[in-house]
Amino acid sequence: MTFDILTLFPGMFDGPLTESILKRAAESGLITVRCHNIRDYATDKHRTADDAPYGGGTGMIMKVEPLSGCIQAVKADRPRAKVILTSPRGNCFTQRIARELAQEPGLIIICGRYEGVDERVGSLYVDQEISLGDFVLTGGELAAMVIVDAVSRFLPGVLGGAGAAQTDSFSDGLLEYPQYTRPPEFKGLTVPEPLLSGNHAEIARWRRRESLLKTRQMRPELLTSAEMTDKERLWLAKTQRQEEGG
Repeated sequence: MTFDILTLFPGMFDGPLTESILKRAAESGLITVRCHNIRDYATDKHRTADDAPYGGGTGMIMKVEPLSGCIQAVKADRPRAKVILTSPRGNCFTQRIARELAQEPGLIIICGRYEGVDERVGSLYVDQEISLGDFVLTGGELAAMVIVDAVSRFLPGVLGGAGAAQTDSFSDGLLEYPQYTRPPEFKGLTVPEPLLSGNHAEIARWRRRESLLKTRQMRPELLTSAEMTDKERLWLAKTQRQEEGG
């Protein structure tokens, strides 16, 4: 997959996307990340990419002309790529959205900046707005990095093992079960016995139940839409009553 990132600060991407798993994915040809400097498409000698908002107010707004030129140039090369704008008002980014985006032929990610982007950019070019959550970043570059990382994990071959991303937290609506490695005992804390049993069915059962318990403890709101059987819901309710002394 090719990720085309439209930004005012392309240098920000030199480190995070050129290390570790993403570096190996790029070297293997599984992903391509191309950064495009929006200022290169500005129409004046000062390469102006922002201006004061109509109607007054604080801050600056990213201009429509440079963004339009940049988007059209990239689209000419990748007409089927989906255009994403990083924005605080966008849909909250989730594992489900990352999985869906991994099915696209390519992504064009616009990094928002300042007080926002001229609304006409969204009207003319943007397919989807995405936010990392209910907070504001200095710019959309960090959000773009997160999107590239999360989406890449679903691309075949990036993580090595087939379906490796399918066991991550949130893949089935639940948090992941606790993980352990050597040594079997550390400062009085031991690895749970089922994980040492060698019984794969018992290990799978323990992991599933621990995933349910961990989700109830840390993110109980996820249980309302998580993928669970009726038997699991009854078991979870029973354990909660026992813990409450009921």
